[in-house]
Amino acid sequence: MLPPRFGRTLATSALFLLLFTLVLGVVYPFAMWGVGRAFAAKTDGSFVTDDTGTVVGSRLIGQEFPGQDMFHSRPSAAGYDAMDSGATNLTLTDAELIATVDARRLAIMAEEGLQDPAAVPVDAVTASASGLDPHISPDYAALQVPRVARATGVAEEQLLELIGDATEGRGVNVLLLNLAVQRTAATN
Repeated sequence: MLPPRFGRTLATSALFLLLFTLVLGVVYPFAMWGVGRAFAAKTDGSFVTDDTGTVVGSRLIGQEFPGQDMFHSRPSAAGYDAMDSGATNLTLTDAELIATVDARRLAIMAEEGLQDPAAVPVDAVTASASGLDPHISPDYAALQVPRVARATGVAEEQLLELIGDATEGRGVNVLLLNLAVQRTAATN
């Protein structure tokens, strides 16, 4: 025979199991979903659309922009793959990192028509800690202006204004800048 308190303990335990199942399995998830819907612009990935309404990227995740008519992002150790983000974990004295940075510097010097290696900003040759930084420095953006102007036909002064418009804090959002360049080039 079971002790008399066993029935009350079992009933109390079952009640708490049911209560916590409802609170943590139903109420809490729906509450979090509701909060997410209230701030959908931030929780849905900060997607950016072009003039046709097509999603072209995220305001918060960097991507590669090949071609002479686009401003280039900073390099990515993750290959711009958000599922594989992260740094290389190579030290400043690592021969592989030094060779990679030197090769990137030479490529940028050739692409931008530079003679002085010191004219290449650091963010042009090094990846961010996440490998997905959507921003470049205003210096790196300004360095690319002559090339983009030649390729798009947009005046350098206009491109500098667009850089100012795409600047968020201390960095230039490359996706927003390239969309603005495409719109400007299409209207010229």
